[in-house]
Amino acid sequence: MIVVNLDVMMAKRKMSLSQLSEKVDITLANLSILKNNKAKAVRFSTLEAICAALDCQPGDILEFVPDGAAEP
Repeated sequence: MIVVNLDVMMAKRKMSLSQLSEKVDITLANLSILKNNKAKAVRFSTLEAICAALDCQPGDILEFVPDGAAEP
């Protein structure tokens, strides 16, 4: 399973969801879906924009967790 750690990077950069939404031109609803691990897919262009806005790498946001190792 892929876990999205967007909230962790946002906290490290002291950026709110609404600030990130403005910087990457993505709706709050879509960013919220991504942040809450409800997204089934993410476009590379979206990931690129988020990484640019947060000055991070894709691996800082996306994490692979083997089956059975995820926290409930």
